[in-house]
Amino acid sequence: MSTTTVRETANAEQGATGRWDFWIDRGGTFTDLVARTPDGRLLPHKLLSENPEAYPDAAVQGIRDLMGTPAGKRIDASRIASVRMGTTVATNALLERRGDRVLLLTHTGFGDVLEIGHQARPRLFDRHIVKPSRVYEAVAEVDGRVRVDGTEEVALDEAGVERALSDAHASGIRAVAIVFMHGYRHPAHERRAAEIARRVGFTQVSTSHEVSPLIKYVSRGDTTTVDAYLSPILHRYVAQVAAELDTEGTDTKLMFMTSSGGLTDASLFHGRDAILSGPAGGVVGAVGTSRVAGHARVIGFDMGGTSTDVTHYAGALERDFETEVAGVRLRAPMMRIHTVAAGGGSVLGYDGVRFTVGPESAGAVPGPACYRRAGPLAVTDANVVLGRLLPEHFPNAFGPDQRQPLDRQAAVDAFEALADRVGADAIEPIAEGFLRIAVENMANAIKKISVERGHDVTGYALCCFGGAGGQHACAVADALGMRAVIVHPFAGILSAYGMGLASIEARRQKSVEAPLSESLLAELEAPLDALEAEATNELVGQGVAESGIRHRTVVHLKYAGSDSAIEVAYGSTAAMTGAFERMHRERFGFVSEGTPLVVELVELSAAGGGAEVKEPAHTLSTDVPTPLRHGPFFHDGAWTEAAVHCRANLLPGHVVDGPAILVETIGTIVVEPGWRAQVNEYGHLLMARREATGSESAGARTGNDGEAADAVGSTAVADPVLLEVFNSLFMSIAEQMGVRLQQTARSTNIKERLDFSCAVFDAAGSLIANAPHTPVHLGSMDRSVASVMATHPIMHPGDVFVTNAPYNGGTHLPDITVVTPVFDRRGDTPLFFVASRGHHADVGGIAPGSMTPLATTIEEEGVVLDNLKLVAEGRFLDAEIRARLDGARHPCRNTDQNVADLKAQIAGNEKGAKELRAMVARYGLATVHGYMAHVQDYAEECVR
Repeated sequence: MSTTTVRETANAEQGATGRWDFWIDRGGTFTDLVARTPDGRLLPHKLLSENPEAYPDAAVQGIRDLMGTPAGKRIDASRIASVRMGTTVATNALLERRGDRVLLLTHTGFGDVLEIGHQARPRLFDRHIVKPSRVYEAVAEVDGRVRVDGTEEVALDEAGVERALSDAHASGIRAVAIVFMHGYRHPAHERRAAEIARRVGFTQVSTSHEVSPLIKYVSRGDTTTVDAYLSPILHRYVAQVAAELDTEGTDTKLMFMTSSGGLTDASLFHGRDAILSGPAGGVVGAVGTSRVAGHARVIGFDMGGTSTDVTHYAGALERDFETEVAGVRLRAPMMRIHTVAAGGGSVLGYDGVRFTVGPESAGAVPGPACYRRAGPLAVTDANVVLGRLLPEHFPNAFGPDQRQPLDRQAAVDAFEALADRVGADAIEPIAEGFLRIAVENMANAIKKISVERGHDVTGYALCCFGGAGGQHACAVADALGMRAVIVHPFAGILSAYGMGLASIEARRQKSVEAPLSESLLAELEAPLDALEAEATNELVGQGVAESGIRHRTVVHLKYAGSDSAIEVAYGSTAAMTGAFERMHRERFGFVSEGTPLVVELVELSAAGGGAEVKEPAHTLSTDVPTPLRHGPFFHDGAWTEAAVHCRANLLPGHVVDGPAILVETIGTIVVEPGWRAQVNEYGHLLMARREATGSESAGARTGNDGEAADAVGSTAVADPVLLEVFNSLFMSIAEQMGVRLQQTARSTNIKERLDFSCAVFDAAGSLIANAPHTPVHLGSMDRSVASVMATHPIMHPGDVFVTNAPYNGGTHLPDITVVTPVFDRRGDTPLFFVASRGHHADVGGIAPGSMTPLATTIEEEGVVLDNLKLVAEGRFLDAEIRARLDGARHPCRNTDQNVADLKAQIAGNEKGAKELRAMVARYGLATVHGYMAHVQDYAEECVR
């Protein structure tokens, strides 16, 4: 929406009574706003986040535009009831390492623990490893130690604490992070050190027992240092906004969205809460609007200019308690949001063999080529060239003066230059190919938060929002087998709208780490009551009526020895156990009989004070909408015509069949061929597939798993589009296998050091694709697969094999390989194989680790599993492996742990087998086989 239009609309309301409310999402490329006028109308607005030639801060400028306040004139804050904001200020500061100078204060001997971190090596394939820089500048170690039981082993050296803090303060450092062992449970030493820091003059003091009162020193320490690093920046930004709005002396509420999806007063907004501040608003908006539209299970799809955020909702907002952002481990509640570098500004590339989309972004400046600032080719350019984005219906906000329309010719020229490199005759198939790759990347991102966690998304609705989401929603739904898409009237700015729908929240956590039992629940009653009182008082202090506060308590349960906790509602032991086992089976494919459950932590949340936003229902119209015109539209290799409608002209009840383009002031929606869009009584656009997809039709034609011949699969030269699509799909399979294995394993080598690898192999046992796991495993894993094939020439669906024999492709004995064949529907011959190799607990050698130089026979290094059938047609045969491990020489063996880890590997392999079967059903067997060969050739070419 142009600024002029907004001002005219706002000026007409200046004489109305009441006050303004503003809901703002300050993103990386655009800042989105929704204003609720004094008479209750909702006004959308969008402007560039960075535009120093025009304004210093986009959020404040948006408020000026909507209220009609000219530059240089004071904003009348007395007319503003509340400002609710999500911001990327903290996120960008962390990514770019622009936080405040921080001192880490910890125990003697612990100064380098956070820098060492875990033994995980996430980027083993990079030739040059660049470790993320520390967020703290200096470290001070002081004497003092409290044991886990609370007894003081060494008294705190208060004089040493004061000396260290004084020296840091003298050097100009004003933020300190205080992290002591067991401080989450016994905080006396941290509290005393904090008192000294404030007395010395530190303006930002972050203690681990306040920031993250949970077990695990490394992630708790990282979270605390990040809080100290980012909080001063946030506080300065909050003060800047408050000063520009001139809220002092008024009752205007300035609130910010936290990463967990709740609002909090600006004075309580801290660095640890701000990492997902903006995207969390989108999740709240997607869930709230989808519920009104009648959908209880939703995949949120937020595609902006820089990236795409995806979320899963099936009745409860999902949150993570431990995440890693920009190389820093954070242990604080955050919305479970998966981000992939695929936005409207994602750069399109060609490496001589295949097309690539992202991860680099053109950003807001210079932006895509069509932005008139000499930017690179991007996804937006492909949409412009294909007639999916219409410059005449896009805001005139480009070029050096931000007043020019999109430049279609610039995009055409850039694609023609690329076509010359590729040797193509036309640019349209190239642009369409890039879009297909982008769609597959976004579909794979959705799989990570749904399919990877055991959810079948075909029965979900895709709630599409973000400035670029409407252009790709139908295509992404097709890629996932979803048949319903929801587009709210404010889809282009739904993250901002979500700020208005969100409640004010307060959260409290308590680390438990004790076996689940009735006696434990009795012990937790008093602490939970105290947490509830704290959270309630915090909300009441922010003006929320106590009678309107909702409380919710959840428990994080896990198997003993595992690090993967599952959140269940607080209740009886039987109810929580049942819920845990049901969710564990859905997510990982098995339950561990007889293994005790452990309560990792309990969390209590209090919420209330959400904005009252009601969407009125309207009478459905039976008229046939008249398009503005028809325009050229490129689809499936050919030009056709698409009806162009103005979204504002579509009334409730109107139906539009694809291909069609719906233009609006804050976005563009593409209704793909085979889809139908209908406006419901609330003004939501509901899109549903009305014809079978091309892949469904192909599957019907090819019959049994697509076994008919396919010309694409037999071409001598790989199509650069499909090559990248299949390369991405095969990689996705291997990565999903690895995630499942890591989350269910008990061996520290697997779950923390990530000493495992997962891969996909063809019918001959040749490596096709592997996740970026441990390289040493992958060099010989294909020989293990071939050895299993030779030993077991007859296989059946549901069979799984295990081996660790060095004579048959193994590395050393603790590295156990699990191989699973993938069959067609007839179950005659394996079409492909999936395999994983993981470093298990000790397997019974004469010395730990199995690599003793004293061994004279292989049996002295541990038990040998030589191409053993571990699962026969779906039935787990663990008796033999238990017998072999029990008979092993070394007394440190752990039979139960090894068997549990093998079950986790099998579950991961079964996940890979299902993914491959689904891929065959979708693309046809010959196509998958053909492109497996092309991917392998490409990999060998890269090695050469």
